[in-house]
Amino acid sequence: QVQLAESGGGLVQPGESLRLSCAASGSIGSNYYVMAWYRQAPGDERELVASITREGVRQYAASVEGRFTISGDRTKMSADLQMNSLEPSDTAIYYCNFKFQTPQGRIYEYWGQGSQVSVSS
Repeated sequence: QVQLAESGGGLVQPGESLRLSCAASGSIGSNYYVMAWYRQAPGDERELVASITREGVRQYAASVEGRFTISGDRTKMSADLQMNSLEPSDTAIYYCNFKFQTPQGRIYEYWGQGSQVSVSS
């Protein structure tokens, strides 16, 4: 069983920064995993913000490219999301996601509890 611990988030003004952290605990018996951050604003579907593989391959949504940076520590199975130049449109609940595949090919996926990020003047 894997558990995700999220931290960070809060209320900031436009142009300011926030950092979200997520750490996975538990034994997965696999070297293949991806950690990601999703977000969901009221009335909208959940969308991928950024992801990082165990090997460090990163992917970003076009709306955050150049402003957000995802980093990972595979010794801790953790992923941080540094969010700079925040805009009101970034307001959402942010969810950590952890997905891994076993040597047998089975895929498991876990979600964090969610962290509120609010950007308002």
